[in-house]
Amino acid sequence: MPDRFSLTNQFLIAMPGLNDPNFHQSVSYICEHNEEGAMGIVINRLTELTFADLCEQLDIEITDNDVTDHPIYHGGPVEIERGFILHSPVGDWESTLEVTKDIGLTMSQDIIQAIAEGYDSDNTPPEHFIITLGYAGWSEDQIEDEIAENVWLNVAATKDILFKTAVEQRWNAAAASLGINLQQLSTDIGHS
Repeated sequence: MPDRFSLTNQFLIAMPGLNDPNFHQSVSYICEHNEEGAMGIVINRLTELTFADLCEQLDIEITDNDVTDHPIYHGGPVEIERGFILHSPVGDWESTLEVTKDIGLTMSQDIIQAIAEGYDSDNTPPEHFIITLGYAGWSEDQIEDEIAENVWLNVAATKDILFKTAVEQRWNAAAASLGINLQQLSTDIGHS
């Protein structure tokens, strides 16, 4: 894929005019982008579920009380019944997509068990993590076409925005990393 650009490890920032309820004012972290399409996790949409709710459904006992109220995110409209954990460091889990040398996306229950047990676990839990239900997916050339149509902005991802910035500030913070104030953008792109 040498003649294609990759959006892997980039933020995809929804333009103000994007009214799709799944992506309005969203920031997606692109985990994989190749000739077949793209896969990402929306990082600024919370569900009403907590980690305790998830563990109850999976019959996992939480022994690290610091994670009980950790929020669960709506990662996107695809496979919303399936869990995905975006985390750093990558670690050694049963089913992990290595996005970068320091960020992984895991879809196996062993990481949830480690988070629930904390540092008493046989496996050290990741230092930073976002737990989601579902993911966002784009078919071949779809994401490129949508960027060309001014649906999205893209910028290199930072771990600070991904894991440390308050959820409600991530959309503006990601755009600000491009030097853009989204509140000043018109929703009528291309019209004078």
